[in-house]
Amino acid sequence: MEKKKTNTKFIIIVSALVILGGAYGIFKYMHSLAHEETDDAQIEKNMNPIIPRVSGYVDKVYIKDNDFVKKGDTLFTIDSKEYRLKIDEATANLASAEGSFEVSKADIGSVMASVSVSDANVQSAGGNIQSAKIKLGLATNDFNRYSNLYKSHTITKQQYEQALAAKQEAENQIKILEQQQKASSFQKSVSQAKSKVSGKQTEVAAANIKRAKSMLETAQLNLTYTVITAAIDGQVSKIDIQPGQLVQPGQSLFYIINNTEAWVIANFKETQLNKMVAGQKVTLKVDAYPDYEFKATVTSFSPATGSRFSILPPDNATGNFVKTIQRLPVKISIDKDNDAEKIKQLRPGMNVDVDVHIK
Repeated sequence: MEKKKTNTKFIIIVSALVILGGAYGIFKYMHSLAHEETDDAQIEKNMNPIIPRVSGYVDKVYIKDNDFVKKGDTLFTIDSKEYRLKIDEATANLASAEGSFEVSKADIGSVMASVSVSDANVQSAGGNIQSAKIKLGLATNDFNRYSNLYKSHTITKQQYEQALAAKQEAENQIKILEQQQKASSFQKSVSQAKSKVSGKQTEVAAANIKRAKSMLETAQLNLTYTVITAAIDGQVSKIDIQPGQLVQPGQSLFYIINNTEAWVIANFKETQLNKMVAGQKVTLKVDAYPDYEFKATVTSFSPATGSRFSILPPDNATGNFVKTIQRLPVKISIDKDNDAEKIKQLRPGMNVDVDVHIK
């Protein structure tokens, strides 16, 4: 019986495939000892939302979709007529408050002058009373002396009556001066009370000025908010506003993407994190630019798995538990020594293959 011929070419091909497969397997195994890889990663950049601070109708839009802008460039304006009228109103209120303050200052000055006059009258009356008391003492001594002389018939009745009249006049003068002193004291009290009231009115007027100034500054500030400018250098997203459109404070209208700085968020399996630490070098391959390798560095690790940040995080205490490998977001910074133009070409959301050099 004739033996079948051995197919040498087939054996050579199979042997070559086995050798290549084994070599590739050994290479991947050796590579896995020094690297951790994932393709669950995306480019991230700062996306600055454009949010108006005041409400109003859009007056003019200065940019178009995907335009590049510089910090301070005007993006769009809001109709400012209403806000200019508020400045005029606040200016008028401030002028009125300042006028009231000046009137209050004049009133308190007049009242303080009245207090000074009343105080001077009280002091003058006190001095007059002291003088009148001295005169009364003299008149009383003269009367007592003349009274004794009259009893001994040494002087005439007329002299006695003159001494009596002088004594009574001195007594009446003291009473008049004491009444004047009381009246001056009462007037002083009234003036002091008026001064307190005027002082309170002046404080209120000063507070009104402060409030009017604050309202004016607020109106002026709101006027500046009608011009919306770029806070950073970057590229704008799609512009969804048109002239005449009503916008509200806090309404997110579009974004400015910062093209000068980028990083990667890579979602590694929890089983891959054993040997990964911050500071390890990383090689990035972006699907959009497969011919260029970006150099990067592991920056930080998320404090929780990605599922924990979802709207409805899984709860293993309910239902049937099925163990699944979780993924942890890892932030990877793209090194600055990469091609700057290449970094600018990166767009948030682009897919990335990540290779972390753990050794």
